[in-house]
Amino acid sequence: MLHARTPAHARRAALRAALRSGRLLRFPGAFNPLSAVLITELGFDGIYVSGAVLSADLALPDIGLTTLTEVAGRAGQIARVSDLPALVDADTGFGEPMNVARTIQTLEDTGLAGCHIEDQVNPKRCGHLDGKTVVPVEEMVRRIRAAVTARRDENFLICARTDARAVEGLGGAADRARAYADAGADMIFPEAMADAGEFETVRRAVDVPILANMTEFGKSELLTTDTLESAGVSVVIYPVTLLRLAMGAVEDGLRRILADGTQAGLVDRMQTRARLYELLDYPGYNTFDTNIFNFRI
Repeated sequence: MLHARTPAHARRAALRAALRSGRLLRFPGAFNPLSAVLITELGFDGIYVSGAVLSADLALPDIGLTTLTEVAGRAGQIARVSDLPALVDADTGFGEPMNVARTIQTLEDTGLAGCHIEDQVNPKRCGHLDGKTVVPVEEMVRRIRAAVTARRDENFLICARTDARAVEGLGGAADRARAYADAGADMIFPEAMADAGEFETVRRAVDVPILANMTEFGKSELLTTDTLESAGVSVVIYPVTLLRLAMGAVEDGLRRILADGTQAGLVDRMQTRARLYELLDYPGYNTFDTNIFNFRI
């Protein structure tokens, strides 16, 4: 049945152990719980819940319009269906340091393994857009310390994202990464790095794992897993890839229906009913139903 069998604290501990292994962990972005089921079945290392995807799912731009309630609700739905650790985008923490503390505990309660918070001003914007503004280092340090202090499970991962590359240059981003790690961040997310060399620079600046964002149509070169691992990256996320694939197929299908007057020419490109039922685990629910409601009148 579609729920995690492994408790949240065990998934968090497993993520910590995996990060210590030194291998690259692959976290595709799930745009709904069903896509998280598929990510799990195919053998990835974890699940990412993107703020940009969550905003797009609500037909909103990624400019800080979503609320903690919306993010926690959707992320919790996704975390519930998988035994993999799930990492969520918590934007700027949804307010001042005390709000950040509440954000962390709310996200813990959903069963997530961790989150990242960023050093942009609030409201923020997509990390691969121009015109970003970052807060002073001291303000971001207060956010991180609030997050670390608030968590109740020491294995809940606090990842600090810096958007300073576009504002202060690579050196400024590396300096911020160092300060954020010193403040207690468990992992650093240097946003919008241009190439593998820039990831290597940040990697040398800190003693904690780093995360690479391989988003399409952005400012970063799309690097292979081998290249990222060689650069010292510990986690790679593909935040919007699945949504873009799905929406591309949806748009093409709708245009074909308009043009042809039928979806018959699209059927061979669809996920079959049998495959959908397999992912939804219909047999598991039938077994549960039979075992529980087995009385006779």
